[in-house]
Amino acid sequence: MMKQDRETFSGGYFAVFATVVIWSTPSLFQFYLIRYYEPWSQNFYRYLVGFLAVLPFVLLRFRQGGPRLNAQVFLACLIPSLPNVVHQISQTVALYHMGPGVYAIFGRSSVIFTALLALVFFPEERGIIRQWQFQLGTGLGLIGAVGVVCFQKGWQAGSVPLRGFAIAFTASFCWALYSVLVKRPSARLGPIRSFGVISFITSMLLLPLTLAFGRIETPLRVDAGVNIILIVSAVTCISLAHVLYYVAIRKVGVALSQTLQLICPAGALGLSALFFGERLTQGQLCSAGLLLFGAYLAMRVKPPADPAALEEV
Repeated sequence: MMKQDRETFSGGYFAVFATVVIWSTPSLFQFYLIRYYEPWSQNFYRYLVGFLAVLPFVLLRFRQGGPRLNAQVFLACLIPSLPNVVHQISQTVALYHMGPGVYAIFGRSSVIFTALLALVFFPEERGIIRQWQFQLGTGLGLIGAVGVVCFQKGWQAGSVPLRGFAIAFTASFCWALYSVLVKRPSARLGPIRSFGVISFITSMLLLPLTLAFGRIETPLRVDAGVNIILIVSAVTCISLAHVLYYVAIRKVGVALSQTLQLICPAGALGLSALFFGERLTQGQLCSAGLLLFGAYLAMRVKPPADPAALEEV
């Protein structure tokens, strides 16, 4: 592997692991915030703050030149924004039915959907999906994810009804669809500019939904500390993490980037145990070990050479 290839691949892994650390926390933030913000207003304000946080960098990138925003590129950004809206709302609603750690496990089922969708949309990803390390790692990771759920004892969120499962899987599938569809606008505009446009579109799509079904005045009704937590979650889990995730997608591919997200539930479960009292059983610990080992196997897969992925971000 050439030096530039190694540097690109290493940069992709750094972006993936930074995203993993940050995305171990969203379900905890959202679980805390649903006490004060219903799903519509929570997601609208989180995405609005995320857009405002990245806006100066987006404007700077557009001023520096490169691809411009036109109707075709805007449409390319609109398409992934639609499943993103569904994902954001449904993942928050799912937290009414299950704890943040359990939801973090459910979210990893998106690995299956992402692999299948990447196989359909991106021929260049098929080389990764056919490698035995990827297949075995994904399989072990999913077995571990299922085990963490199956060995879950009763918790304050109560038993998970069928409706809760359906909502969680809807969120998972829409996240996988978003992950696949966002690859092309990210490659055309770069991670910062594409996220700026997509976060703006997502916010605008969430605004009428909040006006119709939510409480737009929520920030005025809650304590300042709650609003600060919402802002922190938006800047880290939406702005920073999405840009890093876009970098990872461009440099190591959709399937591999998504599979390494299997590590996130381990962090989420640990933090949920610390802050919300979710406790891991022995079966869950063994399952978490399988999950991490599966992620390690998937991490060892090398993507095929992709000239587009070698472009500077």
